[in-house]
Amino acid sequence: QVQLVESGGGLVQPGGSLNLSCAASGFAFSGYWMYWVRQVPGKGLEWVSVISTDGDTTYYLSSVKGRFTISRDNAKNTLYLQTNNLKPEDTALYYCARDKYSNFYSYEYDYLGQGTQVTVSS
Repeated sequence: QVQLVESGGGLVQPGGSLNLSCAASGFAFSGYWMYWVRQVPGKGLEWVSVISTDGDTTYYLSSVKGRFTISRDNAKNTLYLQTNNLKPEDTALYYCARDKYSNFYSYEYDYLGQGTQVTVSS
């Protein structure tokens, strides 16, 4: 079955960095666009970034562009999100997610992991 397991979150001061990882299994990882999304308690999911199957194409939420970098290692079935210059408003539960369709950027995702908490506070 599809499994996505995020890690790398934590408590960091404003301006700090974290490198999030997502280990994927149970499907052909290299054949799917992959997303990072986040959720603040009481609010809906917010799309953060997306990456193409080969890693050559990436898109970002405007508020994180220039601070976050999405990448993937298809040989290791792993998705990454390098987060730099973190701000308190980045505090959220971060999830990785798989596009609903293979080899297609549908703007929709289906499976999510359990999430990793990022807390930015002094």
